[in-house]
Amino acid sequence: MTRTLSARHDVFPLAVVFRISRGARTEANVVVAEIHDGEHRGRGECLPYPRYGETVEGVMAQIESLADAVSGGLDRAALQEALPPGAARNAVDCALWDLEAKQAGKRAWELAGVPQPRPLDITYTISLGSPEEMAAQTSEHATAPLLKLKLTGEGDLERVEAVRRASPKARIITDANEGWTAELYCELAPSLAELGVELIEQPLPAGDDSALAEMEHPVPICADESCHGAADVAGLVGRYDFVNVKLDKTGGLTEALRVVQAARDAELGIMVGCMVGTSLGIAPATLLGYAARYCDLDAPLLLADDRPDALKTEGSLLWPPLVGLWG
Repeated sequence: MTRTLSARHDVFPLAVVFRISRGARTEANVVVAEIHDGEHRGRGECLPYPRYGETVEGVMAQIESLADAVSGGLDRAALQEALPPGAARNAVDCALWDLEAKQAGKRAWELAGVPQPRPLDITYTISLGSPEEMAAQTSEHATAPLLKLKLTGEGDLERVEAVRRASPKARIITDANEGWTAELYCELAPSLAELGVELIEQPLPAGDDSALAEMEHPVPICADESCHGAADVAGLVGRYDFVNVKLDKTGGLTEALRVVQAARDAELGIMVGCMVGTSLGIAPATLLGYAARYCDLDAPLLLADDRPDALKTEGSLLWPPLVGLWG
């Protein structure tokens, strides 16, 4: 049965401006790969990320370059060699998972050999802003039990203190998106521990994080930009305590499953994360929730509107996908 591959660009406005240390966005520009076999359709979504040199046009071109290979029977194993880790491979990989599940009449988690996904407790992200702005965001989500604060460097202690005052009981993790120096980390980490922060994500730039191996970790540290594939995990030991597994970094669910296993073998904790996309992009990541201490999968909550058959949320709980959405 001949398979056809296509790619398209979808735009989803955000409910509010989303800011991190590298800039701000008002919409999610995602790319969807679709594979049809004449009877079934498999879909996968990715978010091209400028931090990794990706653009919508470039990612679509990468996906479309595989049209003949997909028609000729390209499978997930061959895909790992056909494209490098990144957004394009993620979209095609997840489309293949979705197609295979529909062809087999099974759910993707059964094919992956992981436990049946359950509702997950997810973070709610507080976008970068002034201490007052971040406190106001926190007050609007006062019932969220786990907050992820986007930080940047100067003024970060005041930001965390303001959020803590606004939500004395919430659990807090922070994410500097490579925005700190080693000196600032040493200054801030003990104070964040006193404020009850549970995790510090990617404080130093990837490629310039070796100093973390020589520093105290009063708060556990999680690698994000410093880890893309399973081959990166060994180099994290001693520097980091957790790994943030994102499908757009690993290049799909296939490699993400390998990263999870490598992290567990290295006795590193696991966070499952995401880019700012729709429920279609988040759905495959829910299969990794069984292994994760932290599930940072709140991207659909940031959208003004989501896709049909969107993931169900109730408070801080995120349900796994329905068949109509993915897998």
